[in-house]
Amino acid sequence: MVKAEKAGKAEKTQKGSKKSWFEGLKSEFKKIIWPDRKSLAKQTVAIVAVSVVLGVIIAILDFIFQYGVDILVNISF
Repeated sequence: MVKAEKAGKAEKTQKGSKKSWFEGLKSEFKKIIWPDRKSLAKQTVAIVAVSVVLGVIIAILDFIFQYGVDILVNISF
C-alpha cells in the first residue's frame, strides 16, 4: 500500500515537472535576443564565404597530396 502511494506521488511529480520544464523553456526562449535582418545577412554571407574558401583550400591540398602519392607509387627501382 505504501508503494502504491509513493508511485502515485512520483507520477504526479513527474507530470508536474514536465509542465514546469516546458514553462521554463518558454520563459528562457523569450530571453533570446534575435539578430536583425541586416546582421543576419552579414553573418550568413560570412559563413558561406568562409565555407567556400575552406572548400577550395581542401580541394587544392587534396590535389597536391594525390599528385604526390601518384609520383611515389609510380617510382620504379
